[in-house]
Amino acid sequence: MANRTVKLFNHCSEIASFASGEVVRIAEQSISARGVFSIALAGGSTPKMLYVLLAEHPSLRNSLPWDKMQVFFGDERHVGPGHADSNFQMATDAMLSKVPLRPEQIHRIKGEYPDAAKAAVEYEEEIRRQFELRAGELPRFDVLLLGMGNEGHTLSLFPGTKALHETGRVVTRNWVGKLYTERITLTAPAANAAANIFFMVTGSDKACALKAVLEGPYEPEQLPAQMIQPTSGMISWLIDQAAGSALSKEIFT
Repeated sequence: MANRTVKLFNHCSEIASFASGEVVRIAEQSISARGVFSIALAGGSTPKMLYVLLAEHPSLRNSLPWDKMQVFFGDERHVGPGHADSNFQMATDAMLSKVPLRPEQIHRIKGEYPDAAKAAVEYEEEIRRQFELRAGELPRFDVLLLGMGNEGHTLSLFPGTKALHETGRVVTRNWVGKLYTERITLTAPAANAAANIFFMVTGSDKACALKAVLEGPYEPEQLPAQMIQPTSGMISWLIDQAAGSALSKEIFT
């Protein structure tokens, strides 16, 4: 695939370091082109390392145009800010509370709503306002950060769930029976409209699913991460040795 790269790293810290440089590079390009940089954040331990780097590494922190950034989230658990499972709370603790962003630059999902569908509708409305979308248009995030679960899910698009079939929405609620919980998530079409997608995948427990996603037949009902194929953007798989241990050498770029 001409718009896909797969890179292998020794450790998750190297993934975070590489991704931080890419975020700064793309931010500079986006500001130069349009005067704004939009990024959708992910949960997880490797993204957390990235956020700490961006907030605390002097050269990275000083290179980012914080005053021209718009920060979004790819998905959220059905919990409020302050909860240990909240993606927003993790990003806040690692980065958002430490950098010069104004509250109106941070667009969170209202996971505390009892009705997850309401949270999805409000978040989609917020995205549509920020990107000034017309009916049927999708947002084009400059950077979308993603992880992958050991069964091949990404965002809150889990195997066999209804959200996999959502094509008309930017954001949807998704009932995840195996976790007995609701999630709020970007849809696959919304993710695929991004300009730059970075999958950060680490750990030996991901090795089998990752090989299936990247080298196996297209079975998105089983492996939702396969649905993420940008329509006119770049997708980069950043993988540590453990997660990439089963992959063919020919796949790496």
